[in-house]
Amino acid sequence: MSSFVPATVRVTGTPNSNFLVGYPGISATLPRIEGKVEIRPYPTPGWAAPMRISFIKIALQRRETIHPAADNIKKHLAAPRKDITDIVGTEMLLYRCAAGKEHDTVLCMDLPFVIFIPYGREGVEVARRVPPASLSLPSRTAETFYELVVTVQQGKSDQKKFLFPVPITRYETLSSFGMYDKPESAEQTSDHLVTLGISIPRWSFGPLDPISVYVKVSPNPDWMNKAKRVTVKNITISIEEEIIYNHEGDEPTKKTRSLGKTQQQVGMKLPEAGYFTNLGLVFPAKDLRDNDGIQPRGDRKFPVYNVSGFTTTGSLYKIQYFLVVKAQLGSAKDIILRKPIIVCPFDHATCKEEMRAIEEAAKEAAKISRENPMAPAQWVANPKDAEGLKTLGFCQGGTRYGEGRGECRNSGMGRGEVI
Repeated sequence: MSSFVPATVRVTGTPNSNFLVGYPGISATLPRIEGKVEIRPYPTPGWAAPMRISFIKIALQRRETIHPAADNIKKHLAAPRKDITDIVGTEMLLYRCAAGKEHDTVLCMDLPFVIFIPYGREGVEVARRVPPASLSLPSRTAETFYELVVTVQQGKSDQKKFLFPVPITRYETLSSFGMYDKPESAEQTSDHLVTLGISIPRWSFGPLDPISVYVKVSPNPDWMNKAKRVTVKNITISIEEEIIYNHEGDEPTKKTRSLGKTQQQVGMKLPEAGYFTNLGLVFPAKDLRDNDGIQPRGDRKFPVYNVSGFTTTGSLYKIQYFLVVKAQLGSAKDIILRKPIIVCPFDHATCKEEMRAIEEAAKEAAKISRENPMAPAQWVANPKDAEGLKTLGFCQGGTRYGEGRGECRNSGMGRGEVI
């Protein structure tokens, strides 16, 4: 046991749960990452050698990249991909060797940790900003993903970093919240002759959610003689996705695309009482299955969404959505009204189901102190600790006559059991 071996690292969550506890974006649930860093010797044939451990740290790392020209083959010589990497919250020291020593000699370690995800409002303090949700747009024009980074220093050797993906979803845009589940209205005027007004029952939508729009085209009573000559040709409603790349930089790039639209032909003179109608469309959803009806395994860094994008703001990009209503008129200028809406990655039914779970998570979080979350105690086994050998799957049998009556039956790779 005179030789030392490199360490292997594994991060596990709490039993029967995920790394992520709570609901990011909802401060009452104290969103956090709970888990345990398991340090074991590198598996080698024969006896398990101890490890030199100087210190072990863990941090939540966010990586964000943009490449606006990635979806256009003709622009393959455009500017390269831009990316940033930063630490969410603060780095956490899990273990340090005794003072005055270069390293400690250990056999195996279990180091619990709790990392709180910032939930403060956006402001001057960047460290308090709520991190954006994990997202990957088509052609990787924009990406955000998170990783747990475990840094291990073993004596005089170089530091080694071990990365573990952690998908993060935000929940403050659920359409079942009262702030979104209420009617919204807007108006737009053209030539002071005609006013276009709309009303929607709520303004947060998810995949396959119906969008109902009440449209009113009314004349200006002060210009009624001229307004009577106006003809309402057709009315169109559509959903536009607007992505601003490098929105905080010097040269922002804006791209807009239509996700879906519907049109109603009218072809009539504008009545004195105005023209009223109801139009609707279904918010488009992404088909997750291939041609054979099989859903392929997704990337571990990103949650599985039924939408390609949703309302979010990162450091390098910003995604927002608009409900666009256009009234094409005769004898007057066309009217275009753009109403901002919120797009949630979940449909309305799923949002309602999440409400009860959020309430339960808030009750559990009320019992937790952010300053002292009461994580389980660390477990460190020394080379002479029999329990440490047992954890690794090894045992000690009698070596001299009269010392222990057991024999060790080898089960391969130096592992065995006493019989």
